[in-house]
Amino acid sequence: MFQPSCTLGIEEEFQVVDPQTRELKSHIQEMFAEGEKRLKEEIKREMHDAVIEVGTPICRNVSEARREVVRLRGEIIRLVRESGLRIAAAGTHPISHWANVPITPAARYDQIVYDLQMVARANLIFGLHVHVAVEDNETRIQLMNAARYFLPHVFALSVNSPFWCGENTGWKSYRAKVFERFPRTGLPDGFRSWSDYDEYVQLLIKTGCIDNGKKIWWDVRPHPFFPTLEYRICDVPMRVDETICFAALFQAITRKLWKLHSQNLAWRQYRRALLNENKSRAARFGIDAKLIDFGKGTEVPYAMLLDELLEFVDDVVDELGSRKEVYYALEIVKNRPGADRQLKVYEETNDLRAVVDYIISETEHGIPLASGAA
Repeated sequence: MFQPSCTLGIEEEFQVVDPQTRELKSHIQEMFAEGEKRLKEEIKREMHDAVIEVGTPICRNVSEARREVVRLRGEIIRLVRESGLRIAAAGTHPISHWANVPITPAARYDQIVYDLQMVARANLIFGLHVHVAVEDNETRIQLMNAARYFLPHVFALSVNSPFWCGENTGWKSYRAKVFERFPRTGLPDGFRSWSDYDEYVQLLIKTGCIDNGKKIWWDVRPHPFFPTLEYRICDVPMRVDETICFAALFQAITRKLWKLHSQNLAWRQYRRALLNENKSRAARFGIDAKLIDFGKGTEVPYAMLLDELLEFVDDVVDELGSRKEVYYALEIVKNRPGADRQLKVYEETNDLRAVVDYIISETEHGIPLASGAA
């Protein structure tokens, strides 16, 4: 019987910040060229020139993923410090206005800006992408259908973007609100089969909507080129511990749903319109949200659904070697997600520059040699 390997790949999008002004800073081209020399395909340019993405190689387990995420953060922190800059990990930048940040020159980005205009230019956001390998197409689509239910549960822990263009938005993840202006974003529909999904993609290509599946930007998607489920709903977290927790949760959810699938036990499917209610509540209130238990048809405190999620995956975390990382979710609840910590700094200082300094400090937390880099 097919069993997915559930290997991991993690991509983090970082802000390049001027430590004097605390504003976003466009790449110094020589700096990025040096980054490509050191990290090769592990570093990528993004649509806005002040964004750097790094991605791990394939990791067999969460311990290996942690080593790679720490290594890459350390490399990128040292790289930008050599140019007198800093790296910050948050879903939005508290101060900078998108109109003042140049678009990276590239044919792909030129086309997106042509197609979407201001919607594309304003899409100055920073996310976390977690790949979990599911090497069989049919299984991958069925697991995606089931996994949609749990996305708001993890998303609520990750909210890390309360500020936008110098304003307190009132949302814990304003990144989610910015990104939903794009087409083909948010929670996906359910699909009957892999062929059903493939017909959808091929129709979009045939009618000129997209050139390939990479322009489908759902919160979870079958990656168009790799045999993975790619979870894309989370804001990029400030701390490595948070990144690894979310990766471990997505891996455990995938493995548990496969176990049920392999026994011909299906997780109940709910309409995208219903699931979006929980996503919206999570974006607005984070872990203070009351989410909907659709089975019971009632609102419940977030903590109750998190406890149920942890109980749901409990029988797979030991075989994955991820118990500590999965249950770090309780520490995030105790210490509060990134958005709440940003808001606390702002409440204490009334200074968004202090918030930027805090994000930079948290981004470097737990990274060896980061504080001593030149």
